[in-house]
Parts: sequence; structure tokens; C-alpha cells
Amino acid sequence: MADEMRLIIVSGLSGSGKSVALHVLEDLGYYCIDNLPSALLESAVEEVTTKSPHARKLIAVGIDARNRTGDIETLPGLIAKLRERQMQTDVLFLQAGDDVLLKRFSETRRRHPLADEAAELRTAIETEREVLAEVVNSADLIIDTSRTSIYDLADAIRERVDRRRRRTLSVLIESFGFKNGIPADADFVFDLRCLPNPYWTAELRGLSGLDDEVRRFLDASDRFLAMHADILSFLERWIPEYRAASRAYLTIAVGCTGGQHRSVYMAEKLAKALDTGRDQVLTRHHDLNRKRAAGP
Repeated sequence: MADEMRLIIVSGLSGSGKSVALHVLEDLGYYCIDNLPSALLESAVEEVTTKSPHARKLIAVGIDARNRTGDIETLPGLIAKLRERQMQTDVLFLQAGDDVLLKRFSETRRRHPLADEAAELRTAIETEREVLAEVVNSADLIIDTSRTSIYDLADAIRERVDRRRRRTLSVLIESFGFKNGIPADADFVFDLRCLPNPYWTAELRGLSGLDDEVRRFLDASDRFLAMHADILSFLERWIPEYRAASRAYLTIAVGCTGGQHRSVYMAEKLAKALDTGRDQVLTRHHDLNRKRAAGP
């Protein structure tokens, strides 16, 4: 990315991992500015990229609810202007469930930026969601960190955001277990719970969809192969439409009961079939990584 101008706008709810995201981008060589007023975005980018004696090509800017509401409402127009100047601009929005955010603030004893003596924490979170509605609507990639560890968030930023090539679509196929909830950031969700379950075969129970024994079991199922063919056909039909609409990111979730066997192999099998070199295709396995989880 070092040969072209690149701007990443990082926004989101307080406690969702914005500081982690900016730290990761800083480690990747981005010039990072946190809590920038939206009205100063265009001039700040120009200063850093052209007027500074040490001009930088990679910039990351944190914009959040500490901005005035009127300033935030101008953000979509400012982003459009930057893109007209051929600057690759990605808007990353981080969020999490209210209960998760409440727990994080309780554990860290930090003060919410919109809280005051008259407003309780839950009210401040609700207000922040309303203030940032325009930013959510402008976001290229929304990441829900409710079940995401700081390591997974850092990996997502490195793999999906930093490494996305200009005018390409970053496709993430993620497996999950319905018993732990549907990923909130998925664009498409496919339910595999009607398929044969390796969990009920004793010698496969402790394995995962990454193991050859489980893969052979599932590949021997006509229903599994038919489901794979149908989902693949759907994605091959519609992914080009998302690319043509200038979408930068697409997240596809495939789920089974526990997120250990069927969904894991399906995600890997779909990713292999879709990885033609045209787009960036990645996989992520929510519930195989749960042991690493420790919220941002």
C-alpha cells in the first residue's frame, strides 16, 4: 500500500475497540490522529500528505461521538470529496452490544465520554448510537467486537483493511455456532443445522472442520455437497454485483449448532472455491477461537 495514498477513518462506540484499531494501524505505518473534528478532516489530510516536510501516504483518523453532531453529519460529503481526489478511503466502524459495553466500562472503571452526573451509562450508550448513525450509514466495514478478542480484531485490521487492494472486494467467510448467537456484522447468513452432524460420531466429536476425518465425513454426504453447491452458486451470482456497486467489504456467515464441524469446513470449502485471485477471500472461525477471547 506504500505506493498510493490511503486513508482509514476509524469510528465506533466507546468501548468497542477503537483505540486497539488505531494502535494496530500505527504499528502498520499509518500516521494516526485520534478524536479529529470532522470539519478538519480534509485540511488535516492535505497537511499530512502534501504540506508536511515528512509527507505520509498512509493515514488513519479516529472520529467519534466527541464531535459535534452537526460536524458528524458532514462526514459522508467529506469522504466523497476525498474519493473524488482518488484517495483510497475506507470507513471502519466498531460496535458491540449494550451489555458487553456496560461490562467493559464496569471492569475498566472508565468514564463514558457522553456520560455526566445526570446521565447513566446505558443512556449515554444509547445517545452515542444516535449521534453516530450517519457514520454507520457511511461505513464500508462494520465489525462487532462483542465476541471478538483484541487478537482477532488486530488480525481483521491487518488482513482485511490494510491489505485490501484498491478497487477490490474483501470477502470474509466466517463460521459460527447458533448456540452462541449470530454474528452481528454479517451481510449474509446461511444455516447448516439440517446437515449431518459429525458431533454425533464419537471419534469425530473432539475434532473440527479443519481436520481431514471431519472433511471426509461431510464430503460423503450428498446433502452437504448440495448445500455447498447452492451457496456457492448464490455467491458467484451476487458477489460481482457487490463489486460493481463499489462495495469494499462483504461478510458471509455460515452457522451450525456449535460452530465446530459443519460450518468450519463449509467456510473453508467456500473460500477455496471463491479464491480466484480477483478478490481477497478470508476465513474466520468464531467459536474455534473463543478460548482466545478477551474483549477489546
